[in-house]
Amino acid sequence: MTQLSPHFTLAEMTWSMTALRKGWPNQPRPVHIKALGHVATHILEPVRAAFKQPFSPSSGYRSPRLNRYLGGSLYSQHCQGQAVDFRVPGVAAHEVAGWISQHLVFDQLILEYPEKKQGWIHCSYVPGQNRQQILQFDGQTYRPWAPENVQMGNAQAGE
Repeated sequence: MTQLSPHFTLAEMTWSMTALRKGWPNQPRPVHIKALGHVATHILEPVRAAFKQPFSPSSGYRSPRLNRYLGGSLYSQHCQGQAVDFRVPGVAAHEVAGWISQHLVFDQLILEYPEKKQGWIHCSYVPGQNRQQILQFDGQTYRPWAPENVQMGNAQAGE
């Protein structure tokens, strides 16, 4: 098993039920694996430490074929190994996204489906090229998101 960081593996960052069902490979090249390691180290590990809660990403690397099938952008950072989607069990997605916005360096942070309890976070990391772009997505439209009003309750790291 290839560890990308202390708590996250290559297997969980490339796992896809859709790819499995379709019989499609979802194997990243070495350059993508290196990028996934940066995402695990700079995004996922700090979130896990802050919220003291184990979790697994729901989507990391996506092959171009898988990404197209899922309706992802032609320029999706998932296809480069630079992005991850996840939720932290028991913590509202907007709270986690708010913490990330205040404590981490990232390229893009998107709070997806913020009005739903089952919303999730999309976060990317690109060494040396991080834009700190913060958005929300409601299923149709991407809009700027201002997390300043989010009350932080569970996170302890960075305080």
